[in-house]
Amino acid sequence: MFVNAEGMSNRPPIQWSYPLRALAYSHPYILGLSDDVIMVYSILDQQQKQALPFIGGRSIGNFDGRIYVTSGMAVYSLTPVPWEKQVEVLLADSRVEEALELAQNANRVGMTKEQFQKLYHKIQQQAAFIHFSNGEFDKAQELFVSGSVDPREVISIFPGLMPPSSTFVRSIPPLHGIADVIQLFHGDEGKLSEAKQFLHHFLEDLREKSHQHALEVDTALLKVYAEINAPELEAFIAASEITCDVRDCCDWLEKSKCYHALALLHRHACDHDKALKVWAKIISGEYKDDRFHGLEFFVECLANLKEPEFLWRYADFVLSRDQEVGVGIFTLRSAQEVNSDALKPDTVLNYLHQYPKAVVKYLEHLVIKQEIQAEKFHTHLAILYLEDILKKRKEGNQEAVMELRTKLRYLLQVSSLYRVQLLLGKMNEADLHQEAAILYGKIEEHEKALDILVHNLKDFKAAEMYCINTTEGKGLKYKHNLFHTLLAVYLDPKLEASKREEYLSPALELLNARAGDFDAAKVLEMIPPNWSVSVVEVFLRGALRTSLHKYRMTKVESALARGENLQNRFALYHLQRLSISLHESNYCCICKKPFLDGSFARYPNNVLTHVSCARHSSICPLTGKNFKSLASLYPGR
Repeated sequence: MFVNAEGMSNRPPIQWSYPLRALAYSHPYILGLSDDVIMVYSILDQQQKQALPFIGGRSIGNFDGRIYVTSGMAVYSLTPVPWEKQVEVLLADSRVEEALELAQNANRVGMTKEQFQKLYHKIQQQAAFIHFSNGEFDKAQELFVSGSVDPREVISIFPGLMPPSSTFVRSIPPLHGIADVIQLFHGDEGKLSEAKQFLHHFLEDLREKSHQHALEVDTALLKVYAEINAPELEAFIAASEITCDVRDCCDWLEKSKCYHALALLHRHACDHDKALKVWAKIISGEYKDDRFHGLEFFVECLANLKEPEFLWRYADFVLSRDQEVGVGIFTLRSAQEVNSDALKPDTVLNYLHQYPKAVVKYLEHLVIKQEIQAEKFHTHLAILYLEDILKKRKEGNQEAVMELRTKLRYLLQVSSLYRVQLLLGKMNEADLHQEAAILYGKIEEHEKALDILVHNLKDFKAAEMYCINTTEGKGLKYKHNLFHTLLAVYLDPKLEASKREEYLSPALELLNARAGDFDAAKVLEMIPPNWSVSVVEVFLRGALRTSLHKYRMTKVESALARGENLQNRFALYHLQRLSISLHESNYCCICKKPFLDGSFARYPNNVLTHVSCARHSSICPLTGKNFKSLASLYPGR
């Protein structure tokens, strides 16, 4: 029976096969002597491991590590087979668990800890390959990791995965008898697929923990990714720390028809020419790869290259397929490269003249995003917008016309660098009234701008917003003048009677809503003499309220200013009242030195010290009196 120090038994007793005469213990075995046989049981699994015929036995014992058996006539010695040999036999019989258990509990006499660890790792590696051979991949991976196997031992059994540049040779004596996985699994595709998935996860886990044997590991992992069509392939190649045999991997990727990954690997190796050629073949249809991200990706790659010769080489290739996407080879480049000799805006625009959509996109990039302050670019973009508007208008595409007019209005509002007079003539010819109003506003011809908004567009709200936006940040007089101009447009006496009636309502709404933005006296001079007081009653009330508010606020500000003046005068008086004279004969009562620079500190009891000597602002250093409640210290100069 097996018991612990407390006398408790946690497992059943050993059931002996024969009646016992005597017992002996030699770790990890118990030897039992009967009349006809010596039985050997393991304490690890309590199973019988061996039975030795021995007739006439009398006793058995362990004497200083040696087992002796006696009969009626003689004494015999039992010599155990070394545990290392026992483990070898168990592994040869594929009894992996028993072999590992025996090795863990073996008698390590004569071995250092490092020697045993090295031997045990080798046993774990051999056990792992046995599990692998039996298709038990999870158990194999666990033992490969815990046994610190050289990953190249595992990679080498997969045909074609080791890079030709590797100098690896399998360990001698060998850890296994596997030639390769194809021979091992007799070409079974299911088993081979499982083995590749195992290698996939094994190498990934290994790579996260260490980066030893990076050439072989990264090369094998890349090839496995390609062979099983793993989605991680592109991200793996894009990683900056990848180390692989580039030529060998390129051949493998091309054979596996992973063309996008092939181009990425060329780019990783800084062979941009080959990378771009592969991508160009995918775009043109010569190669097919569903994982390629399309023309946008190709354009982005071109834009990120420092060598402009590649950009010019493929410019026609991308622009002929999609002008708006293709122009990204110029617009996606860094701002520092825009003014380089090879990519000056004028050079690019001259090249793009055959691609009108690309020209517009490029000018938008220069004017709106880069904010280049050049009149020719701003004017050119505005004219192109106008030409596109007229073209879409002829085609009857109103949605496109509205979109283009929105862009044109935004440009005219945010920019002041275009040629206003040139554009103004074209706007009037095209009957683009709203855009013309913006241009008139740019040259301070507000009456014409408001006339267009009121008479041509009948957009009274836009006219009011025009005044609000234009006068933002301007003085009160400027605001009054602009709102008076809008009122004059509404009340123009030259208008027909029917028109005057039409504009009466918006004029009154403007006066009533924005009474504070008008000079009431000027408004009374402008309104028709036949208007009754009741018509402008709301305006007059608002104007009066605004005037009273301004008057009262002025009175408040004046009173606050007087109060502040009085406080300043009192503070001055207080300082003058407490002033003292400092003579050459005066000296600091702490250090007894004269006041050389005129600065000093004075306590309320007229004690004078240097500012640096006044350590406590509320305690006189001479008398020790506390002036804390009197706000005592007065520095002077």
